[in-house]
Amino acid sequence: MPSLKLHPEGRPFLAAFAAATLILFALGGWLGTLLGWVGVILTLWCAYFFRDPDRVTPVEEGLVISPADGVIQSVTDAPPPPELGMTDQPMRRVSVFMNVFDCHVNRSPVDGEIVLSAYRPGKFLNASLDKASVDNERRAIRLAASDGSELAVVQIAGLVARRIVSWTQDGAQLKAGERFGMIRFGSRVDVYLENTATILVAEGQRAIAGETVIATLKPGGEDRKGDIR
Repeated sequence: MPSLKLHPEGRPFLAAFAAATLILFALGGWLGTLLGWVGVILTLWCAYFFRDPDRVTPVEEGLVISPADGVIQSVTDAPPPPELGMTDQPMRRVSVFMNVFDCHVNRSPVDGEIVLSAYRPGKFLNASLDKASVDNERRAIRLAASDGSELAVVQIAGLVARRIVSWTQDGAQLKAGERFGMIRFGSRVDVYLENTATILVAEGQRAIAGETVIATLKPGGEDRKGDIR
């Protein structure tokens, strides 16, 4: 049975949950025992939340890989964040919503260089709302893909998320599927693509970070449609 790989970001939280659980059991009595078992459940959830499994990333020129685990919340056209200095015209946008049970490690959607990254404070609305892309706290990354096209990846804090974490800096070279950050604890990642891109996922579909192909940068294709069956 494979072991659970825990990201280092989760170690302080796991230690705090475990310590609180021991304290609750030490209280004794039926209430202490009950609360202690609640602590055990929360400690297990914490370990599960901060899991960081390895992924097998498809390698092919022009593929755009999902940056997050979760549900494809929307496929639409919208301008990218203005702080990236890209364009004020709509681009293709794919939004992936992560709930508190999804793996929250985020990965690069393409091979490319970070041209610019920008943090913007904001609200903590439910990340499933469309206006969360505009109003919520976010960290946006402008990427120059290896084929010369540009795209943006935006980490958006959600209703209970209170920290966006990044392990990269401007000028860094990323491989598709490479880890670049995470969000704690329920959030969303938007990917903005040039208008010639072809979308290969449908709203409501589940995506796996580093594995699911969400689009291709090669022009001339037709967007994929989906049916609930």
